[in-house]
Amino acid sequence: MLRRLLLALMVTAAAAPARANDSIAELGTGGLILSRSDVVAMEKEDLFISRDKVTVDYVFRNSSDKDVSTIVAFPMPDIEGNLYSMPSIPRMGEDNFLGFEVTVDGQPVKPELEHRAIAVGIDISDELNANGVPFYPFGETTTQALEKLPQAVADAWIDRGIIVIDEYDDGSGWKRVRTPYWQLRSSYWWRMVFPAGKEVKVAHRYQPSLGGTVGLRFLDDGKLKGPTYDEYKRRYCMDAAFERAVLKEVKKANGYPSLYENRIAYILKTGRNWAMGSIGDFTLTIDKGDPDNLLSVCGTNVEKVGPTTFRMKATDFYPERDLDILILTRPGDASEGSN
Repeated sequence: MLRRLLLALMVTAAAAPARANDSIAELGTGGLILSRSDVVAMEKEDLFISRDKVTVDYVFRNSSDKDVSTIVAFPMPDIEGNLYSMPSIPRMGEDNFLGFEVTVDGQPVKPELEHRAIAVGIDISDELNANGVPFYPFGETTTQALEKLPQAVADAWIDRGIIVIDEYDDGSGWKRVRTPYWQLRSSYWWRMVFPAGKEVKVAHRYQPSLGGTVGLRFLDDGKLKGPTYDEYKRRYCMDAAFERAVLKEVKKANGYPSLYENRIAYILKTGRNWAMGSIGDFTLTIDKGDPDNLLSVCGTNVEKVGPTTFRMKATDFYPERDLDILILTRPGDASEGSN
């Protein structure tokens, strides 16, 4: 159903050359999920996305003649313990690592937070708790707890794929460090009552996981080609206008444009969790930050509504694909590095 549309604006600010191999991965986040949704419809969703924040305002309505009590959840993105990939985590080391907040009809709600640790498809939460090991796979506290494990326990965890040994020389000699290899799964949840025949307004906000690369991954020797270019064409709907803008920057910089990638992933398909599976009135607003930044995104009937903002509106919207946003910035951009 979606017709691909690219929005591209020239970047004009000056900056220093950048390297193309420094990359950090974004974590996909989305919206709310109801445990029971057969009679609760989402009449309206107003979604705002920028590099600094995501805000979502919902209007729900219970179409039945009886009150509906249900659990509402916000799944946090999974965090993988991995030697070779560091995800973008806005609030490193905190349980609420996205700064999630929620209100119902304007009143703050304090949701419950559930953490689980998974290794090779098996829940190891009880084992980590029993050995005093935090679930969060990054940070000094977790490393210190793993170093205190009895050798027999550590050996068993290595055999089962719960931890691995990271070997490196930090300049003071060769190190062998016990390192998490499990996955952290987190969800916020709370109970709600949707009164019969009435609307309920729910709003939540958080700081997105902002993936980034110094340089452009979809360039190869100053040209638009290669497997990453093909992936970006599909994922971000890069069209001729966007590519001309990028190539102009390549020419100006003699093959090495000083551009940073900023990537945001939003899981729209959770919108199919409601009665009828569609959203009655859907509005998406994207703020690309500086007016000179380049923006690429897939969408339908996207319009520029401000110097930095673009909007898509739809009725009876049925999300068929998730949303991926690519924003190209220059070093020195006001929001660069804030996440």
